[in-house]
Amino acid sequence: MKSIKRQEMSENPGDDLAHKILKDIKASPDLGLLRCVQCGLCTSMCPASKHSDYDSREIIKRVLDNDETIISDEIIWNCFYCYTCHSVCPVGNSVCEVNQILRQMAIGEDVGKLKIESFISFADTFIKEGLGTIPKEYQGQLKIDYGKHWVNLQENLEEVRAELGLDSMYLLPEAKESVDKTLDAIGFKKRVEEIKDVRNR
Repeated sequence: MKSIKRQEMSENPGDDLAHKILKDIKASPDLGLLRCVQCGLCTSMCPASKHSDYDSREIIKRVLDNDETIISDEIIWNCFYCYTCHSVCPVGNSVCEVNQILRQMAIGEDVGKLKIESFISFADTFIKEGLGTIPKEYQGQLKIDYGKHWVNLQENLEEVRAELGLDSMYLLPEAKESVDKTLDAIGFKKRVEEIKDVRNR
């Protein structure tokens, strides 16, 4: 197991990494982070732990040790949010949820912005149309995986929907306006521009 750099706990109780995570708006009110007993059940069931160096138990240990280097550690990007850890934890902890907050912290400190740049085309479409599409970077592999039928569906989606009697997938102008205001209000557009700025440096 990798050595874990321990840091002194904050002089102000509640300012350590674990409490920052618990205070985050994305943290569930009943997140059992401080109840973790390091049983390792999360790691034993985690698909990412089976196929990479990712270790769910170690993520939580480092958070509880107030080891803020976890925020810039590449390992937090190996979780793909299957929530298996969440479903098996005997104390109601969720490494998935903790990881999501750690990633947001990483993005806030710039170290994580380049990790999500492949999703920028999704964000651009969301801003333009009010709905996301498959990022361009992934379409080539999807063509290989799913073949010509998938390509045909993507190229003729509106016609296929019309044949099935479905409405257009695009938002009505008033709904698009509402989504646009929401994206402005929550800082989504600003965040996208910040990520583009880091990419272009």
